[in-house]
Amino acid sequence: QVQLVESGGGLVQAGGSLRLSCAASGRTVSSYVMGWFRQADGKEREFVAGISRGGGTTVYADSVKGRFTISKDNSKNTMYLQMNSLKPEDTAVYYCACRRILFSAIATQGTEYLYWGHGTQVTVSS
Repeated sequence: QVQLVESGGGLVQAGGSLRLSCAASGRTVSSYVMGWFRQADGKEREFVAGISRGGGTTVYADSVKGRFTISKDNSKNTMYLQMNSLKPEDTAVYYCACRRILFSAIATQGTEYLYWGHGTQVTVSS
């Protein structure tokens, strides 16, 4: 069992940056494949980025590639999403999630993730 808590969301102007954090408790982040998802008003939840157990492999949605960076800090038991060059279309509630501990592949479907945080709002103004 793992509990996830996101933080770091807020209001930022287009072109600005934010760093989201996902603090884990119960087990270490190095035990899990983890990911960030987002859901904008009236839209389906979508994959943003994923990271392997050890942090050596990352996957990004095309819409954020080159602008967002996912990472883990095992000493702080926290996953991050550094978001640069933000656009109004990045506005959404951002969620962090973990796969079951026995899975080692990064998945892009939300249904493959078992544990979820409650989300943090990111709003990008034009």
